[in-house]
Amino acid sequence: MCYAICAEKNGAMTLEQKIAILSAGAKYDASCSSSGSDRAGGNGAAHASGICHSWAADGRCISLLKILMANACVYDCAYCVNRRSNDIPRAELTPDEIASLTFEFYRRNYIEGLFLSSGVVVSPDHTMELMLEAVRKLREEKRFTGYIHLKVIPGASRELIDRAGLYADRVSVNIELPTSGSLARLAPGKTKEGILRPMSRLAERISASRDERKSIKNAPLYAPGGQSTQLIIGASPETDLQIMRLSEALYKKMSLKRVYYSAFVPVSADSRLPALKEPPLAREHRLYQADWLLRFYGFAADELLNEKCPCLDLTFDPKTMWALNNLDKFPLEVNTAEHLELLRVPGIGALSAQKILRARRAARLNLEDLGRLGVVMKRAVYFVTAGGRYGGLKKNSAENIKTRLLEKKEPAAAPQPGLFSATAQPGEL
Repeated sequence: MCYAICAEKNGAMTLEQKIAILSAGAKYDASCSSSGSDRAGGNGAAHASGICHSWAADGRCISLLKILMANACVYDCAYCVNRRSNDIPRAELTPDEIASLTFEFYRRNYIEGLFLSSGVVVSPDHTMELMLEAVRKLREEKRFTGYIHLKVIPGASRELIDRAGLYADRVSVNIELPTSGSLARLAPGKTKEGILRPMSRLAERISASRDERKSIKNAPLYAPGGQSTQLIIGASPETDLQIMRLSEALYKKMSLKRVYYSAFVPVSADSRLPALKEPPLAREHRLYQADWLLRFYGFAADELLNEKCPCLDLTFDPKTMWALNNLDKFPLEVNTAEHLELLRVPGIGALSAQKILRARRAARLNLEDLGRLGVVMKRAVYFVTAGGRYGGLKKNSAENIKTRLLEKKEPAAAPQPGLFSATAQPGEL
């Protein structure tokens, strides 16, 4: 009944009004990256440099056109702005409108890709069919070869899930809450098994497609950019240790490309939700840093956190905290250390570690050389030696190093760049 009323009202809306409502409803989904595909023979480019990015004021990356197909929903998740019981304007775009809108925006050079999600209208299968029809029209009728990120609706049939990766460059299924208990309390219409099942199926299809393309060059692409997911941080009581263990398991078992962490934004009043003065953005930032260490630096979740200390430090980054808790492993001699050992030194990132390995083949390195190789010496100096020389503290202890690091606190971060600004490179961990 509610959906029928929404649909009736929706018919009187202009396209501009629908876009305003549905783009606003999509902004809380953080899992919209754009990479990993190179389709040819049509309109648009899907490679990384062809995707437009913007950054919201709170730090979230937005890939345009980022929009919902519909913001009506049969579910009543406590944390969601589009929840069934929330009294907000509702709107819905047709598959034709999505396809035409995306292609016309591309022709005007507004966008290079589409991020399409939706509230669950009528049923998961009905919603998935509408979304698939939109991207089918875009690919087959508009011959759009630009980037498409498609959200897969938990509960949709296996056949529809299988079709999703044929049209999309990246697919994602949002877990949102880290445990079954939190899902039961805050999203009673969803289950952990119902979310993991489509993720597992997508992982199987992506893996099979990659194997097939090794032997058959012209085999159809299937979600070449992989799959991702999103976890909401702060809406439920799980610790950072629980969250990082889940992310680690997802990377291993589901071959996920990315796990996105979204600081909880209180968008509606509900007694089941925590009373937060502001979104936990500092915690979100630390989780991204820890996630980076899992994926690229060889760390395990249980190395960064443990049952006695289950939450990430908000003052110091996770690698620095690990080093301070393991001072017996330092200082490390940069001229003889293994690659994985170098990666664990605060201030030495993936690029500077490679530079050290190359440079020391030609000559023995000293402390002055490290700065020229990109090492952040204001952090690394307490954890390395070069040619036997140490430049850190005489009384080397975790507390003394913390005090000195706080004295050399970095200036406040620059504001997030806009759509047409030059993008700065991320700092070394």
